[in-house]
Amino acid sequence: MSGLSLAVRQCPDHESTAGSADEKTPAVASKRQGQAVVGGAMGSLRVIEIQLVAFVVVFSASGLVPLIDLAFPAFATLYVLALSRFAFPAVGSGGGRELFRGSRAFRAYVVAGTTVGLFLPLAYVLGGFARGDDHAVRAAAPHLFLLSCQILTENVVSGMEIFSPPVRAIVVLLYTVRRVFIIVDWIYIVWASKTLPLNASVDDVAWIWFGRVLSTANLLYFSINLFAFLIPRFLPTAFEKYFKEREEIDAKAVEDKKGD
Repeated sequence: MSGLSLAVRQCPDHESTAGSADEKTPAVASKRQGQAVVGGAMGSLRVIEIQLVAFVVVFSASGLVPLIDLAFPAFATLYVLALSRFAFPAVGSGGGRELFRGSRAFRAYVVAGTTVGLFLPLAYVLGGFARGDDHAVRAAAPHLFLLSCQILTENVVSGMEIFSPPVRAIVVLLYTVRRVFIIVDWIYIVWASKTLPLNASVDDVAWIWFGRVLSTANLLYFSINLFAFLIPRFLPTAFEKYFKEREEIDAKAVEDKKGD
């Protein structure tokens, strides 16, 4: 997916493979069944995803996010459903498959993006609440709101077989492009609209520069992510897998028809 959603995705394949081998032991199997019961009580949502849902609800109800950004997830959902129905319907059983498997360096890149894009902005917003800095909260809240919606949407879409790989890739592109524009607004607020008073304390100076550096880092990261990874690599990979699977299914249908 986009990279950030990997932070709340299921465990890697090698872990699940090892787990399936261990399930032959009765004690391990019983433990896993107990975990499944606990997990089933909350559906498919994991702890971090539940926290993201809480962020979405809080930001939606607090008035910190503009109306156009509140409406964007609804538009993206309707558009994705239309694409999955009319443009790129699912073929085979590709739901839940990982579209892009990167190297160890790519995993480090993902961790850096999760820190810069999710955890540090969350700390910035919470710090803005604590300091009574309304400008800081309103500047970063739209980005954090849409990123939370993006991660939740990616996890739901990637786990359902009705959504094809191109649709899953387009979800990432839609949210990333929108958030790049939002981050530009964030940069304008913290760099141009907020000035340091002459008698500012060291703590105030550090706080303002933290917001400036964080917003700039987010713009750099997600711009690179969009133009150097999502468009040239992630999107073509999704379409390649989709059309390859569709060709295989069509060829099999032709062979079955000949056999009849």
